[in-house]
Amino acid sequence: MKTNESTNSVAHMLDTVLELLQLKNDAALSRAIEVAPPVISKVRNEVQPLGSTLLVKLHEITGMSTKEIKTLAGIE
Repeated sequence: MKTNESTNSVAHMLDTVLELLQLKNDAALSRAIEVAPPVISKVRNEVQPLGSTLLVKLHEITGMSTKEIKTLAGIE
């Protein structure tokens, strides 16, 4: 799922993770990190903040540092 979001946004970070893991969409990502699909949707649309649990799961599956993930998401 591609969006027209600028760099350093949560949507950009999720798109980067999808590309890195070669996943088709947010549903595949939610299965890979074992969270409910609505969680990814809410985080992507900035309805819900990128929480520490999701941050750690993204770190574990991608190997990216939590700082790098937060920077991509525009949090730091």
